[in-house]
Amino acid sequence: MLEPDVTRNNGSAPAGAPGTAIGFDLDLTLADTRRAIGAVYAALAAETGVRIDVEAVVGRIGPPLEAELAHWFPSAEIPAMADRYRALYPGIAIPATVAMPGAAEALAAVRDRGARVVVVSGKNQVDTERTVRHLGLPVDEVVGGLFGSEKGAALRLHGVGAYVGDHTGDVDAARAAAAVAVGVATGPFDGPALSEYGADVVLPDLWAFPGWLGGFEGGAVPAP
Repeated sequence: MLEPDVTRNNGSAPAGAPGTAIGFDLDLTLADTRRAIGAVYAALAAETGVRIDVEAVVGRIGPPLEAELAHWFPSAEIPAMADRYRALYPGIAIPATVAMPGAAEALAAVRDRGARVVVVSGKNQVDTERTVRHLGLPVDEVVGGLFGSEKGAALRLHGVGAYVGDHTGDVDAARAAAAVAVGVATGPFDGPALSEYGADVVLPDLWAFPGWLGGFEGGAVPAP
């Protein structure tokens, strides 16, 4: 497996030519973090005595951490709970994270065509990088801490021509970057929901991605 080339986004990375890279979301797109994130919330509940429905949390993976914490804690406590969650995350969640089926093959397909791999995630920068390294993903750029249309600037900066994600927020991200929105039905939204929301193409999982990528040229959208 290729050694991951993880570049921390600090605003100084050179802009890529449009279409020279393929972007991917991380949680439930490349990384199966359901058990990992659930375990951190279970630990947080045990520490605080607050009842947290872990199953509900896992079913909503995607939006920023603070948005999920708001379901369980008063607003005044959210900053402290976010800090504690992030302190627990490396020791609990990273070891429990596994690659989504087909992730390695999807990234290999991008590299085989001479394109770059860019990961843009809602997870904070440090834990996004840790996750990529833990999984050994061959990635060129990693940008964390962005959700929905906020991802657009990072996708444009790195020349992303298509962005792959499991969430409707990832469709918003692709739209904000004028990139092709590729939905994968591996997260909280099924294929029809992603299609109805406006994804240009919807795949059942990453196993289908290499075949689709073979027909993707310069912004054209081949059939899935």
